[in-house]
Amino acid sequence: MAKRANQNINFPIVLRMQGWLLLIEAAFMLLPLFVSWYFDEMGSLQAFIYSTVITAAAGAAMAFGIKPHSTSMHKREGLILTGIIWVFFSLFGMLPYLFSSTFDNVTDAFFETMAGFTTTGSSVIRYVEEIPHGVLFWRAMTQWIGGMGIILFTLAVIPMLNQKGGIALFNAEVTGITHERLRPRVSQTAKDLWLIYIGLTALLTLLLYLGPMNWFDAICHAMTTTSTGGYSTKNIGLDYWQSSYVFIVVIIFMFIGGVSFSLIAAAMRGNFKRIRHNNTLRWYCMTTLITTVGIFAYMWYMGFLDTHSERFVYSAFDTLSAITSTGFSTFDYENSGEFVTVVLMVMMFFGGMAGSTSGGAKIDRLIVQLKHTANEFYRVLHTNSVRAVHIDGKPVPSHVVSKVHTFFTVYILIIMVVALYLTFYGIPVFDAMYTSMSAISNVGIGHGVTGSGGSWVALHPGAKWVLAFEMMVGRLELFTVLVIFTRSFWKKD
Repeated sequence: MAKRANQNINFPIVLRMQGWLLLIEAAFMLLPLFVSWYFDEMGSLQAFIYSTVITAAAGAAMAFGIKPHSTSMHKREGLILTGIIWVFFSLFGMLPYLFSSTFDNVTDAFFETMAGFTTTGSSVIRYVEEIPHGVLFWRAMTQWIGGMGIILFTLAVIPMLNQKGGIALFNAEVTGITHERLRPRVSQTAKDLWLIYIGLTALLTLLLYLGPMNWFDAICHAMTTTSTGGYSTKNIGLDYWQSSYVFIVVIIFMFIGGVSFSLIAAAMRGNFKRIRHNNTLRWYCMTTLITTVGIFAYMWYMGFLDTHSERFVYSAFDTLSAITSTGFSTFDYENSGEFVTVVLMVMMFFGGMAGSTSGGAKIDRLIVQLKHTANEFYRVLHTNSVRAVHIDGKPVPSHVVSKVHTFFTVYILIIMVVALYLTFYGIPVFDAMYTSMSAISNVGIGHGVTGSGGSWVALHPGAKWVLAFEMMVGRLELFTVLVIFTRSFWKKD
């Protein structure tokens, strides 16, 4: 029998890097601390002082107190660090909620924080507008940090990781069936991606501020839109402003949020040829357009809303909110019949493009799956034929196609298992399926018990912990987290 490999995994360097990451989280907490001071919210200010000190102390103890014999990080260390950091960030990130008395229990505080960092956006806060500004800012910031990725930010600000497992960390956190780097060095790629991300957030903040929002609401909604997270500072979300301008601006940036950042980088470099010939982008655009038109036609047929312009804006908004996993909700689709509910459920499942901030299984995988299925039908008539799946004129390696099949199988299996678990707490089957899919797809839109007629608050604590784990698994696209629980991971090669 092979010996366990836990001796050859460099745990000290994993814990030391964990410490550096907590120091970064403590630094992020200084921003909502300043917001609390600006709005003269002493309770919130005190909460962030405590949270920052505790997080910084824990991070410093691990970063400077642990002296690993080797600073090398390989694939296993990268996977462990990537998986555990989302848990640690949520555990320390929930402290402001507890110290400010936003929540009186760990379950809800952890759930809200994990829903933030994974950009799921499913909230257990009943009355958002009663929450202090500093806490609301931190709530929006958790989505902004998680949108581009905790590890990716660290790769950008700690260049030494480029030589110490940077590629393993990059591949473990970045979404998609393949991982494209903009530059040869991982740290430079991470820096470029974050600069684009910050630029889009700043631009959206300005555009929202030029509308009916004040600076605080504009910044918060810019962070949660760019990250495709969906948290709002108002109980009724964007409907609070009753502004077509706000809806249209957010629609545009939700769409951008579903586009691969490598394509956005290409556009910024003036490489529009690559964009024109990108097959996945065409699929994303056509899927969005067809779904929008379908919902628009249904709303027109059913007589919902008063004008065609309202119907188009709302149908486009809810389509992009679902496919990009942003989770903003406007039109009450639950009371409009099952058609819209099911259509948005399908959009939630597939999501936007790989390499974007959106959740879901990703439309790239859908294309591979459909093209492979077409090839299998062709082989029924032409048994000896050999046909590869092509994306953008390039053949997809067979091992990538196999990984896509496995991904869909595991993805659906998790949805079903968690849904079955939720029914144990008395949740209706369809509501349980919808809630489970929303969690793993990082959407945050509920249905029935967790929808407009109910709330995620009502879920049993046992359900909340499982859904929080499902959110993390979905954000890291299954394999990064689940492989840690396999026997082979802990065995020597």
